[in-house]
Amino acid sequence: MKKVDRFKSYMKNSEQLFSCPICAASMVVDDNHIVCKQNHSFDIAKKGYINMMTQPVHTKYDKDLFEARYQFIQHGVYKPLHDKISELIGQRQSVIDLGCGEGSHLAKITELVNHDMIRAGLDIAKEGVMTASKYHLDAIWCVGDLAQVPFKDSSFDVVLNILSPANYGEFKRLLSDDGFVIKVFPNSGYLKELREAFYNNEEYSNEETKKRFKESLCDIQEERLTYQAPISAELVPFLLKMTPLTWNLNERVDLELKEVTVDVDILVGRGG
Repeated sequence: MKKVDRFKSYMKNSEQLFSCPICAASMVVDDNHIVCKQNHSFDIAKKGYINMMTQPVHTKYDKDLFEARYQFIQHGVYKPLHDKISELIGQRQSVIDLGCGEGSHLAKITELVNHDMIRAGLDIAKEGVMTASKYHLDAIWCVGDLAQVPFKDSSFDVVLNILSPANYGEFKRLLSDDGFVIKVFPNSGYLKELREAFYNNEEYSNEETKKRFKESLCDIQEERLTYQAPISAELVPFLLKMTPLTWNLNERVDLELKEVTVDVDILVGRGG
């Protein structure tokens, strides 16, 4: 089966979840499109994703960045984080990763969960979603706006938001009655090796962003996860390419690293 046909089949099985981003009507998969009752239609791309933006958006996150991020994540640097999130998800039946980028976190986490579940990933960066569809099958990959997520109320048991901007109104709208949000915040030591190399170890605090999470959701659980992950020399160029921390560097950098620090806060909250 061609990739696009497999994607259309996956979308068709989950079409009851979609909501038109223009009028909020229900939608159905019809040949090479998904269309609502008001005839607002969005094309299904041959590469296996759907673009549901109502107007084009250009971001600084390009194809090379997402390709580098994919290659870096494949080497297990984030495995302890993926293990922890998969444990939190447990036997839940549906998950959406908002700000999914190239889809690697969602793919790794749901692989560890190891049971059939509805998987969806959304990002405003088309290049990220295209990379996700290139490498990861059997998920709904969607280019969309975090301010207007094209899925119905109460559609997902778990909303993931990993090292990405948040929209808590939409997060809560999407949650099923017993659903919850898992958000991963970078902590002060996250990729500190890059901060030390390029920013004189400039201090970083996530307290304000965590405060907004706690004000927006209830039944909060919080856990800090910190570890050093070994990396080989071949991964360093991918690391330098995949993060906005290096965007302002004006010239090519040769950096020798044998490990990087992953230091994050994992917060879980319910909609109330």
